[in-house]
Amino acid sequence: MNKSQTGRIHSCQCQACREHRYSRVAQEHRAINRVLAGLDEKSRRRFAGLLALRRGRGGVQRVHEITGLSRTTIGVGQAELRRTDRVRGCAAQVGADQRLKKASQHPEGFGRFAG
Repeated sequence: MNKSQTGRIHSCQCQACREHRYSRVAQEHRAINRVLAGLDEKSRRRFAGLLALRRGRGGVQRVHEITGLSRTTIGVGQAELRRTDRVRGCAAQVGADQRLKKASQHPEGFGRFAG
């Protein structure tokens, strides 16, 4: 999808949607494409990456069929999600380390807050 296609709702071309237009699967695929149509490029890429990660093996190809996004774009979205998770994990660890350091500087610890 390029900029001119932003806001346009993609029509899934998977076999399930072609054969059974009103099935639960087809409804889910239409819902996914409606959500994607309302997102900006970065969010669309990450949402597609998330869907592919959740589907496991073959997820990128499957999301490509459903959304029409390129497999490369979906892969970039997956990588961004993985990178974001690592950064948040590091930030949480740094915060925990700083709290431990401050606690060790005050030997009375939390006892001073006890009633």
